[in-house]
Amino acid sequence: MAWWGKALGGAFGFMIGGPLGALMGIAFGHNFDRGVKGLGDSSWQGVDQGRVQAAFFTASFSVMGYIAKADGKVTQDEINLAEAVMGHLGLNAEMRESARKLFNEGKSSDFPIDEVIDQFRKESRRRTTLIQMFLEIQLQAAYADGVMHPSERKILNHICQRLGFPTDHLNRMEEMLKAGFGGDYRRTGSTQTSVEDAYIILGVEKSVNDAELKRAYRRRMSQHHPDKLVAKGLPDEMIRVATEKTQQVRSAYDTVRESRGI
Repeated sequence: MAWWGKALGGAFGFMIGGPLGALMGIAFGHNFDRGVKGLGDSSWQGVDQGRVQAAFFTASFSVMGYIAKADGKVTQDEINLAEAVMGHLGLNAEMRESARKLFNEGKSSDFPIDEVIDQFRKESRRRTTLIQMFLEIQLQAAYADGVMHPSERKILNHICQRLGFPTDHLNRMEEMLKAGFGGDYRRTGSTQTSVEDAYIILGVEKSVNDAELKRAYRRRMSQHHPDKLVAKGLPDEMIRVATEKTQQVRSAYDTVRESRGI
């Protein structure tokens, strides 16, 4: 049974304590953190993929709500945009309801952002590619209205540092997003990637040679490969995001290759 089915049925073979456990209890209607000793418990070594997936889902939507309230209030437009994100991820009705509950918890004035981020980092076993996907989802949600507000940027920088990523890492992801990497949740269909944007998506300068270009392409594909990310803890329900990103990386590579005649 997938982690989602276990959550709805209250039949987890694992328990998560701390703030993520409390949030899961609110979202899924069960007391998941009851009797848990905490992250330092010896059962940590037995953590499985379902536990990581549950932590990823819980942290993603609660932190999304926290960022939405970065300017002190949450407008109807921001709520609509959050719904658009959920729709883009392909969540069914039950999953959307849990995601909404998590989003609303993130908007609360006493939301423990640092504790949530610290626990998510530990639950994810500090897997770089998984944490990067989490950051990309938060960045895309913050940009869903087409602009990055200063308060949102401040929080995202803080989260990035808390997760062990340098500040300029967020800047690079932002450049990639502006180049079309990730897309617009409010718009369907695809647009042609320019050569300039294709280089940004691949994370290289125009001056790289063909061999370096190929290495960059393989690195980007590996970072966003759906099967690899799911194996590391990306919820199956979010695989659509990873699939779209690999398609964009492949398209960017093809665009550059065509421009170079290789």
